[in-house]
Amino acid sequence: MSGGETETPVGCEATPGGGDKKKDSLGTAGSPAHLIIKDLGEIHSRLLDHRPVIQGETRYFVKEFEEKRGLREMRVLENLRNMIHETNEHTLPKCREIMQDNLNQVLQRLRAASDSVCRLQQREQERKKILNDHLIASEKQHITQWEDFMKEKHSRQAEVDEEHRKAMERLKEQYADMEKDLAKFSTF
Repeated sequence: MSGGETETPVGCEATPGGGDKKKDSLGTAGSPAHLIIKDLGEIHSRLLDHRPVIQGETRYFVKEFEEKRGLREMRVLENLRNMIHETNEHTLPKCREIMQDNLNQVLQRLRAASDSVCRLQQREQERKKILNDHLIASEKQHITQWEDFMKEKHSRQAEVDEEHRKAMERLKEQYADMEKDLAKFSTF
């Protein structure tokens, strides 16, 4: 572990013919010195070499994290599946039924409104036609009355002109008579 030494894994023996002097000096594998060294190696690895423990803890943490995450995702997916099932089985048919009922009512109201509008348009057209006919008749009547007025005016004007002419003639005759009478008296 330290320096440039190579470690021998715990429970392993050095390769034969490798020139390992420790094995040669310690003796055989069953000797007490070998057992002590083996125990010291195990104690050393347990006390100072934390890699296996940390790796185990890391694997355990990752495993637990992934399981909890997987369970949480599974619960979320299960809830989504239940919600979709509930929506498909109950909510959508209710919505479709309510929509159909409401659409039928809306269509009936729309047809009734359309019929009412058509009737109102027909009444308005009839009223306009009657008003237009009345205006045309009234205009014709006014034209006729105007023509009658103009004829009457011309005839009255002719009558007034005739009366004026006659009155002028009478006045001329009267003045002529008065001049004659005056001429009679001027001789006196």
